[in-house]
Amino acid sequence: MRPATASSAKEPPHHRWHQAFLQYIRGECHLAPNTVAAYSRDIRRFLGWVGKRSLVGLGIRELSDYASWLQELELSPTTIARHIVSLRVFFRYLQLEGVLRESQAELLDSQKWWRRLPQVLSPKKIDKLLQSPSPERPHWRRDRALLEMLYATGCRASEISSMRLADLRLSEGHCRCTGKGDKQRLVPLGQQAKEAVQAYLEHERPALLPPGDQDCPWLFLSVRGRRLRRERIWELFKRYAKQVGISEQTSPHTLRHSFATHMLAGGADLRQVQELLGHASIATTQLYTHVDYSRLKRIHKEFHPRA
Repeated sequence: MRPATASSAKEPPHHRWHQAFLQYIRGECHLAPNTVAAYSRDIRRFLGWVGKRSLVGLGIRELSDYASWLQELELSPTTIARHIVSLRVFFRYLQLEGVLRESQAELLDSQKWWRRLPQVLSPKKIDKLLQSPSPERPHWRRDRALLEMLYATGCRASEISSMRLADLRLSEGHCRCTGKGDKQRLVPLGQQAKEAVQAYLEHERPALLPPGDQDCPWLFLSVRGRRLRRERIWELFKRYAKQVGISEQTSPHTLRHSFATHMLAGGADLRQVQELLGHASIATTQLYTHVDYSRLKRIHKEFHPRA
């Protein structure tokens, strides 16, 4: 997929390759919209760093400098790792199009040590957070049901955003989640989550439905009666986290981390937690065993007389 030749001659050619690359991963690779958006941001940042230099002349030394520059920006380890993945995919595309003879980005290591242990909230903090939406706030039942669902299911914000009424089985105590690659899984719901969702469905959702569209399929609705988007879920989480004094570094994903860690700490089998989270590889789920082990080490150090 060659870039259009009608672009301005003043525009650096690699910026045109950026647009062609996005068309390629969107149209031919059929990547999810959120993935395309993330790759676009990452490659835009990379091309801003490259400036007027030619992509053809970039070697492993320059790409390593770029990786070091990302660390200087104090990005999270997972964000840096994703940047490296985006860069590899972009360079493979340029190699496919004949712009590059070989991809120097393949020599970049994603650096396992960039991955840090996920942040986990204590059960006491979780309780404070889930109770923070109060009747004084508009749509508090929706927000409480939203937070309860995030923690009860361990779902990603995007999975909750795309959940439909038809995915919900309150009487049976479970819901259907659609994860990465459109893979579906069934996740049980606890009593408190079921009660919060039921209260939202009875008392708030009907008022949020758009006029003349009583068949709107989405479970969680915005004030305009549309699907509550992932970005809005993040904003709501941040608001309530700040309200109860929880660190600004947390996000809806923190509830997913907490769900997994608390399940393992309670004695759940690793394979069961993998299935609940929808992880393709158990190696990803094993990260949470390290989180719980670090908690046990702190307890040992605090209470053991010879620690």
